[in-house]
Amino acid sequence: VQLQASGGGLVQAGGSLTLSCTASGRTSNIYRAGWFRQAPEKEREFVAAINWSGPSTYYADSVKGRFTISRDNAKNTASLQMNMLKPEDTAVYYCAALRRFAPIDGNTARSYNYWGQGTLVTVSS
Repeated sequence: VQLQASGGGLVQAGGSLTLSCTASGRTSNIYRAGWFRQAPEKEREFVAAINWSGPSTYYADSVKGRFTISRDNAKNTASLQMNMLKPEDTAVYYCAALRRFAPIDGNTARSYNYWGQGTLVTVSS
């Protein structure tokens, strides 16, 4: 499975941005798609995830009510709609996917098997 992230950019605080993650290859292997982010000198942290089938979604407390994750199975994409952005949301955002039947340790980075390249989101104050 290959993942391609897009949609990052510069936005003012309070603004919105949508990130997209397009999967290719053996997408039938995907169990869950997620977004992580890493700010300078900080560890990579979980942002949001969605199961590739079914309604289940997961969010970090810091983004609940502001970010919405969705998927389009026909297009093999998972999108992250980010509203009410704050300067502390500034980070490189990575899309990732869990492989079906792989062991899961919550929505931790080490659980995810496939990673896309990062896309930079900068929120100015």
